[in-house]
Amino acid sequence: MTRSNRYEIGLDRNPANFVPLSPLSFLERTASVYPDRTALIHGAQRQTWSQTYERCRRLASSLAARGIGRGDTVAAMLPNVPAMFEAHFGVPMCGAVLNTLNTRLDAEAISFMLQHGEARVLLTDREFSTVIEQALQLVPGPRPLVIDVRDEQAPPGKEFGQADYESFLEAGNPAYAWQLPADEWDAITLNYTSGTTGNPKGVVYHHRGAYLNAASNVISWAMPPHCVYLWTLPMFHCNGWCFPWTLALNAGTSVCLRRVDPVQVFALVREHRVTHLCGAPIVYSMLINAPEGARSGIDHRIMGLIAGAAPPVAVIEGCVKAGIDITHVYGLTETYGPAAVCAKQDAWQDLPLEERARLNGRQGVAYHLQQAIRVLDPDTLKPVPPDGETMGEIFFRGNIVMKGYLKNANATEEAFAGGWFHTGDLAVVQPDGYVKIKDRSKDIIISGGENISSLEVEDALHRHPAVLAAAVVAQPDPKWGEVPCAFVELKPGASTDADALIEHCRALLARYKVPKRVVFGTLPKTSTGKIQKFVLRQQVQSSSAIE
Repeated sequence: MTRSNRYEIGLDRNPANFVPLSPLSFLERTASVYPDRTALIHGAQRQTWSQTYERCRRLASSLAARGIGRGDTVAAMLPNVPAMFEAHFGVPMCGAVLNTLNTRLDAEAISFMLQHGEARVLLTDREFSTVIEQALQLVPGPRPLVIDVRDEQAPPGKEFGQADYESFLEAGNPAYAWQLPADEWDAITLNYTSGTTGNPKGVVYHHRGAYLNAASNVISWAMPPHCVYLWTLPMFHCNGWCFPWTLALNAGTSVCLRRVDPVQVFALVREHRVTHLCGAPIVYSMLINAPEGARSGIDHRIMGLIAGAAPPVAVIEGCVKAGIDITHVYGLTETYGPAAVCAKQDAWQDLPLEERARLNGRQGVAYHLQQAIRVLDPDTLKPVPPDGETMGEIFFRGNIVMKGYLKNANATEEAFAGGWFHTGDLAVVQPDGYVKIKDRSKDIIISGGENISSLEVEDALHRHPAVLAAAVVAQPDPKWGEVPCAFVELKPGASTDADALIEHCRALLARYKVPKRVVFGTLPKTSTGKIQKFVLRQQVQSSSAIE
């Protein structure tokens, strides 16, 4: 027998030694092991893991009875309510694919997604009735079955579904014999990119990736069992960074929250002793700038994941002072949310707060169950040196990367060219091997031949005590080609002027990096807290008052 095949002959996969990976397994286990532990809290509502498992099986059963099965799409236009959590399990239990819709989008965008994803069922909340009704009118041909999810905390709105969620579940079988996917590569969810430069792309997740990233969340964040998690991150965004499945694995408790309000967040943290939460930098900026009284009575440490944009050092410093232990993660819709983490080193604890915050603000290293993150020359795909200066593009490779873009073979091929997933984010590798983003390729400002990182300028602006949020974009300039233009949102009750901010930046930045113009006002943001720079770029380009 040759060395090449002796470990192959007679040693094949079979049901005893191979089971498709799926996060549905987490729910089944937790409902069996911890049936009476609280799974969901929403206002006065309390729901155990055994009750949650039963409701998910009922949902799957009722969908199956309507002919929904493998490969069919079930869309959800819902805030962070129990039904949205249940859909992450009940929909794939019958073989279908869950498409969580961004609740901030307009009717045209929602209509496109319903058509492109071929949704056969739509779960919706009355808060979004106007946009959903308009979107459905734009859908040609057969429309999805609309199911109203009734939530007592929802604002007034119209209900026009053919069924309501509770009645739909009541008709289902609580002992529905769901099956794991025949292939762990089967689609589990569909998430659409922002679509700021055209129609959004449909990112397809598979059961395997969802399972692995849900587990990676626990490992990379060192989550203890039975954490209490507050939903400050929308579940529609990358399936809540896979945390619905993570909470099932952790046998934790989800505290639902329809919208982020700092006072309410701290009230829930205090009432339920919330241990973990996630969000974009703007969410943490809101929390650390909340009224002092809002944080009173909280005597335990809060663990926070921060991502969505490179966090300003000032935000990380503020979180430390507010008792929120921040871990910075990085990823994209195409990588199931977080796929890299700024793994903390013990030696950092002895450093001054500012230096510690700077180190913690990096994109870091690969998530535990992601194979690799690299900064490569985008033309040669060769690694850049770890000198903290040579810029390249961030690439991912591993099991926590999407299947591809739905019905878009060209975009999929382009994204995976060379055997790596291309992020479009520009970064350097620092001497300790940690990745540090410099900017999105489209956000780099080239002024007189010099590259200016908008993130670096924003970081300087955030260090001013009056600044709540800042975004920097390129402004056309007849001499330099383009120069930095800063858009600034001030903290409530704070005041400053453009000259003061420019002078502040001069003390922190090279002269050519200092903003030439400062515009004050509320910054346009997505529902996940990301600042919509494309809106600001359009404003600068169309402004008749460009200086």
